[in-house]
Amino acid sequence: MASRSDQHPDHTTTTAQPISATRQAITPELRRWIIKQAQAGYPAPVVLQSMRDAGWDEDVAAEAMEVTLRNHLNALSVQQGQPTAVPVPEPRLDESPAQVDCGDRTVNVLLAMAQPRIVVFGGLLSPEECDALIADAAPRMARSLTVATQTGGEEINDDRTSDGMFFQRGQSPLIQRIEERIARLLHWPIENGEGLQVLHYRPGAEYKPHYDYFDPAEPGTATILKRGGQRVGTLVIYLNTPEKGGGTTFPDVFLEVAPQRGNAVFFSYERPHPSTQTLHGGAPVIAGDKWIATKWLREREFK
Repeated sequence: MASRSDQHPDHTTTTAQPISATRQAITPELRRWIIKQAQAGYPAPVVLQSMRDAGWDEDVAAEAMEVTLRNHLNALSVQQGQPTAVPVPEPRLDESPAQVDCGDRTVNVLLAMAQPRIVVFGGLLSPEECDALIADAAPRMARSLTVATQTGGEEINDDRTSDGMFFQRGQSPLIQRIEERIARLLHWPIENGEGLQVLHYRPGAEYKPHYDYFDPAEPGTATILKRGGQRVGTLVIYLNTPEKGGGTTFPDVFLEVAPQRGNAVFFSYERPHPSTQTLHGGAPVIAGDKWIATKWLREREFK
């Protein structure tokens, strides 16, 4: 879409008349006007400024644009044969905070990307919590499996060369505390999360680029979805800092998140489709070991 920042949006509709902030409402007329400006190529900041100039409250204008354009894009996606978008976990970053209160711990916001939705958090876990997770998981590690979408079971996948294990939700006071912290951070119910998985990558180990959602076209997906619906978000927590390599890569947007002990990367996907740009992988570990904990979030209660 071409930029029209050097011009001004069409004021022939609702936004031309100022209106009291106490009476402002997101009307169908306003939605049609916003879509018309987007289709004409006006950037969002230009449209937002036009609405402010016409007397619209900034918060009302921003909400109107966000809701209208999101619903419009979702409708277009469905028309193109994509699955319908669903609600996803979302940290509260509306005011671009440097830190987020997670109840028992304050977490730093290091990076936030809107599309795809990727957020990097600093200090989600303490060094002591990272060490404790590794110590608890180490005796129970086995070759990592992936979900077998052909059957709904599990299988060894040559693209994933790590060892791993799962903790049950609430299995220990440490797990319970971490799960409560994650739920508060991402505003998603604890019961909608799979058990925390700990993975160990030795030198040379990797997980080639993949999607975390379950492909609707695969025959085993219907069986998988019975346990809580689709996956809609992923949180990868780094339990140590490898000497070299081991970053989390997002090939579609040329992003690599460096693994740093206690930090985490979150990303969400509102529909099981490549348009979410959530293709990601674990880059090969070049030197040292890499330990991570992964939390997958489902649409509904995971049983």
